Amino acid sequence: MIHHSLYIELTEKKGKGVYTAEAIPEGFVIELSPVIVMKKEDRIHLDQTLLHDYIFEWGAEKDKCCMALGFIPIYNHSYKSNCEYFMDFEEETIFVKTVRAIEKGEELTINYNGDWDDETKVWFEVEADS
Repeated sequence: MIHHSLYIELTEKKGKGVYTAEAIPEGFVIELSPVIVMKKEDRIHLDQTLLHDYIFEWGAEKDKCCMALGFIPIYNHSYKSNCEYFMDFEEETIFVKTVRAIEKGEELTINYNGDWDDETKVWFEVEADS
């Protein structure tokens, strides 16, 4: 399930991003998407490809990895994200929920550290104000 107002657009500096064509309230689930779960050993091979930047650690012990489907891999990172993602290991899904009201035309972002307000440096470079 992807909210009907979401669309993908090129950003000025980060490639593709997810945007909304209408305002969305705080605490609203905007996407629920399945994942493809893979063994930890598969990550060795994935890390040698472009997919390295699009896979998530998976499982309570983080002993697997997954490729999320839907728009999940397209959300850009921000330390001041306006959305948060949650993993359901049993159902093998990830869902994205807004952490504040979103304005029409605004880019939707997540914090790849897992918590929307976690300012721990991520493994890839992002702008200081993102």
